[in-house]
Amino acid sequence: MLINCFTYGSLMYEPIMSAICASKCAGVPATLPGYRRHPIRDEDYPAMVPDAAASVSGILYRDLPAAALTRLDAFEGEQYVRRPVTVLSADGTQLDAEAYIFRPQYAELLLPGEWDYARFLASGRHRFEQQYGGFRRISSGDVRDEPPNEEATTSRKL
Repeated sequence: MLINCFTYGSLMYEPIMSAICASKCAGVPATLPGYRRHPIRDEDYPAMVPDAAASVSGILYRDLPAAALTRLDAFEGEQYVRRPVTVLSADGTQLDAEAYIFRPQYAELLLPGEWDYARFLASGRHRFEQQYGGFRRISSGDVRDEPPNEEATTSRKL
């Protein structure tokens, strides 16, 4: 089964996404209505939370194998849950995808304002690649070949 994944933070940077998925990934611009993106206190990566009046610009990676999603689930960690979403491509086509939504119990970590991708590329990317624990989970083998826990899976067939 091949799956689409909408990314809105560090995974928009293709070399990071490809490293996590253990295969070359190519993405296209997309927008997710009904959500907003925030910086997280003391982190270089953002959170995405529901907001009916907002939308998030990001990158859609199409046709990822299930094994890539298993690796992404491990990378994202406990602050996020994977959910089905409908994104809009650059030409307005609606596409089903999976996205990682920030869990409400961590809301106190959110900062006001919009997370800045250009700032991440200029000053946060290197630090993120060196320090983010998700890379350690992936490289330490904390990735299962079986499907991820039920809470992270969805019933939508993509």
